[in-house]
Amino acid sequence: MPDSPTQPIVCCIGQPVAGNPTQFIMERAFAAAGLDWRYLTLEVPPDQLEKAILGIRGMGFLGANITHPHKSAVIGYLDKVSRSAEWTGSVDCVTHSDSLLIGENVDGKGFVRALQSKMDPTGKKTVIMGAGRTARAIAVELGMVGASEMVIVNRSADRGRALVDLLNQQVHVPSRFVHLSGDYAVEPDTRILVNATSIGMEDPEAAVPLDMQAITADMLVADVAFNPFGTRLLRDAAARGCQVVDGLRMLVGQAMISFKIWTGADPDPIIMQEALEEYLEI
Repeated sequence: MPDSPTQPIVCCIGQPVAGNPTQFIMERAFAAAGLDWRYLTLEVPPDQLEKAILGIRGMGFLGANITHPHKSAVIGYLDKVSRSAEWTGSVDCVTHSDSLLIGENVDGKGFVRALQSKMDPTGKKTVIMGAGRTARAIAVELGMVGASEMVIVNRSADRGRALVDLLNQQVHVPSRFVHLSGDYAVEPDTRILVNATSIGMEDPEAAVPLDMQAITADMLVADVAFNPFGTRLLRDAAARGCQVVDGLRMLVGQAMISFKIWTGADPDPIIMQEALEEYLEI
């Protein structure tokens, strides 16, 4: 562990900062665990990212979460990254250990943790709507834990095919791309359906382009949107008898993994969930 301030500090580096639920969650979890730690939210423009990372080293911060728009650029200032961070080209958690800055991607890991509370993804065929940064992180982690097949559904063919190539060639999970046109009808042998697009993030009534009649009760449906709570997709899926996983669980899962990486201790998930719900006034 590096030399650190009297009070251990981790931080969140990103731009812009318009409230940070993770800070609220982390500080509540630190207190519950009896740790006199602080979590700082720092707004850092792109042209100051290198200096911010040097600041982590110089001030002895024990780690950082990295948010938009720095998740890819930060890799160039780290000493090493995990395999999933390398494959996704994205780092959202950094730990400062033995004078090294080590990058990890916890987006996908947080999703898998949330999913496993309802269904084991091993051996399950999965459909992912979207092919952006979050979809990549989720797809890589699901492949790493043994999903049997991945179908990537996206409007951008270039981005969708790039993700499928990554999954087939690096992660070694059989994957194929479906070019989205109209409403997608999920194939009946699908067991996990994930909306990893931004649809529903601001408008809970926004409709994901899916044929809901094709969704059956033996499927689990997940949505990465966490604010506002309770997207139209999850309400409709629950009405069809599906198990559902919301974005709140994913966010708590990410926070739990970051907490464990930095402190070596397991946080209380109930404390974290309650803190997030309090922050979002749910």
